[in-house]
Amino acid sequence: MSREPDAGLPGEAELPGDYVLPGTLSDALRTELIAFRRDLHMHPELGNQEFRTTAAIKARLEAAGLRPQVLSTGTGLVCDVGTDGVRPVLALRADIDALPIPDTKAGVPYRSTVPDRAHACGHDVHTAAVLGAGLVLADLDRQGLLPHPVRLIFQPAEEVLPGGAADAIESGVLDGVGRIIAVHCDPRVDAGRIGLRVGPITSACDRLEITLDGPGGHTARPHLTTDLVTAAAKIVTEVPALLSRRVDTRSGLALTWGRIESGHACNVIPQHAELAGTVRCLDLPAWREAPDLVHAAVDEIATLHRAKSQINYIRGVPPVVNDPVITELLRDAHAARRGSQAIEDTEQSLGGEDFSWYLEHVPGAMARLGVRAPGSGSRLDLHRGDFDVDEEAIRVGVELFTAAALLDDHRS
Repeated sequence: MSREPDAGLPGEAELPGDYVLPGTLSDALRTELIAFRRDLHMHPELGNQEFRTTAAIKARLEAAGLRPQVLSTGTGLVCDVGTDGVRPVLALRADIDALPIPDTKAGVPYRSTVPDRAHACGHDVHTAAVLGAGLVLADLDRQGLLPHPVRLIFQPAEEVLPGGAADAIESGVLDGVGRIIAVHCDPRVDAGRIGLRVGPITSACDRLEITLDGPGGHTARPHLTTDLVTAAAKIVTEVPALLSRRVDTRSGLALTWGRIESGHACNVIPQHAELAGTVRCLDLPAWREAPDLVHAAVDEIATLHRAKSQINYIRGVPPVVNDPVITELLRDAHAARRGSQAIEDTEQSLGGEDFSWYLEHVPGAMARLGVRAPGSGSRLDLHRGDFDVDEEAIRVGVELFTAAALLDDHRS
């Protein structure tokens, strides 16, 4: 539709005190989106296997008269709302995959029906929010109230290092995009509120896998062989300590172990041991140095204990670094919906997020979306089988995205 860019919407600096920004969520659509989220929650799919999820999103967008395209990877979609092409496109990104853990919630009708699969990171909420925003914006576009095109990105495999974002970018989802925004569920923040931060808001995250080998032998004669259990224990405790003295402590470089396996009998020194963990850090320079530092530290400790080591250092994701202008856009958007008192500063998380790959190409920002029931005092964390959300967060996410799409036109 051809129209003047500012048709139907006052400039940001000209918004009168009683002006109501369009793009709020109707009760009917809110109910539908909650049902959509619950359906996804009941049928979680792992990264690059999100065929049912992709089909459900595609069907709903097509029912609204939109033309979603499945990504070349086979799952995930991209869909444009508005086609005038006058200004750089703002992209709204959601991730659609689940985690390989059991859903342990009790007493809810939408508990996962798939064994050892759960939406325990809130990706179903992200998906419902971007879907809802797309439906609302499509309606505004039909009324001539959408200032410029918006792209919806439903990305697969966020939980699979180095993240499905890289494949989505390779598929062309950023072609024509000028900036990108996203949200991530935060169970420490009440529903209705968001957390914002300029600069790094997540951390880099890599995966480390180590195998140790030696001749093995009898526990009565450890001096005649390689004591792999002791070698593994020393690597577990001493490598993190070495790293803390070989990189600026302000970088927050941290190696944390998640798996150690070795041996089968109490009186046998094993011939093989395996260790696995994650390497996280707060800034890009430390992330770039991390592989060499980790290799050197592991080799030193393994050699000291006469163990043969093999290291598999798997690159993950860099930190998400929020652009100040786009962060301010999110701040203005939420203030327009809920008031500035519903915005709080957030700290940098040590969690990793492949949204960072988009920011290597275009400016953008991620907000922390509150999902805790107000007044509940809940201490549930992400990546737990009993994780759940206050579904009011879906409305909040939709209205944040739509407000950002409308206000973005006036700072282009």
